[in-house]
Amino acid sequence: MKAIVQDRYGPPDILECRDVPAPTPGPGEVLVKVMAASLNARDWHVLRGDPYLARLSFGLRAPKAPILGTDFAGVVVSGEGFEPGEEVYGEFGGAFAEYVAVPAGLVDRKPESLTFEQAAAMPLAANTALQGLRGLEKGQSVLINGASGGVGTFAVQIAKARGARVTAVCSTRNADLVAGLGADRVVDYRKEDFALTGDRHDLVFDLVGNRSLRDLRRALVPGGTLVISGGGVFTGGSLFGPLGLVIRARLAARFVREKIVVLEAVPGRAALAALRELADGGLMVPAVDRTYGLADTAEAIRYMEAEHARANIVLTVGAAT
Repeated sequence: MKAIVQDRYGPPDILECRDVPAPTPGPGEVLVKVMAASLNARDWHVLRGDPYLARLSFGLRAPKAPILGTDFAGVVVSGEGFEPGEEVYGEFGGAFAEYVAVPAGLVDRKPESLTFEQAAAMPLAANTALQGLRGLEKGQSVLINGASGGVGTFAVQIAKARGARVTAVCSTRNADLVAGLGADRVVDYRKEDFALTGDRHDLVFDLVGNRSLRDLRRALVPGGTLVISGGGVFTGGSLFGPLGLVIRARLAARFVREKIVVLEAVPGRAALAALRELADGGLMVPAVDRTYGLADTAEAIRYMEAEHARANIVLTVGAAT
C-alpha cells in the first residue's frame, strides 16, 4: 500500500510516499480502507520533533511510528464489531496510508450527512473541542482564542449548540468564517486585545498558547474556568514550545481562584458517537480549507506552516467502492 513515511525529524521535504506492507489487524482491531485523512497540529509536531521535550514520547532520535497521520474516514475491510463495507471514521496513528488497522474502540460509524473528507476532519479536532467545552451551560459566555483553526471552528459550533454566547478571537481574514459558524462576537487580535476589553467570560478556551496566564485569567469572571489545549504550531524549535504554558498552568492551578484545566482529550467510540449525533443533527459541519492528494502531503503541511491555514486541511486517499 502507499503511505506517507518519515524516517527522521525535519521539514516536510523529508516525507516520502512509499510502498509499504499493508497492516494485518490483530484481535480486537478493525482494518479500514482509508478514503480521506486530515492534518492536525499534532502531525506537524511529530514531523518536526518540536518541542524537543515531546521527543520523549515521539521517539528520541526518530519517530517511533514512521507513518504519519491520526484522523481518518473510510470503509471497513474486516474486523470486530463491523460489517465489511461499513463507512466509519476514527482517530489512530498511521492514518496517512491506504489502509490502517485500528482498535475497535477507536472507530465508529461515519456521520451519514458528511462526505469522507468532512468526516476525516472531525475526530481529533472536534473531540478536543467537545471535551474542552465540557460543563459549558446554556446562557454562559465563552471566549475561544484561536477560533478559526481546526479545533476552534468546531468549538464555536459546539458552544452555540449548547446555547452559549461565543466570543471568537481570530485574524481579520478569518472573521467572516467564524461569524458564519455562529460566533456572537468576533475579536480581531490585530486590532483589539481581548484581555484589555473588560469583557469577562465563564470559560476561556485557549487553543493557541500565545498569551500569558495572566492575560487569559483577566478575561474570566471570578471563579471562571480556563481550558488550555496544545498551543501554536510554529514554535520555531525549542525545548518546551507550547508546553511552557502548560507547565505554568499546572503549577498555577493550585494557587488561583479560577479553575485551570490542561486538556488531554481522550479518543474513543463514545466521543465519536456524540460528534456523529451533532453532525447528523445539523448542529455541526466541518469547515474544510483545502484538500490535497495523499502524495501531496508535504505540500499540504507546507501550506499549514506558511499560511496559518484556517479550519481543516484534508487529504484524499482512496476511491469509494
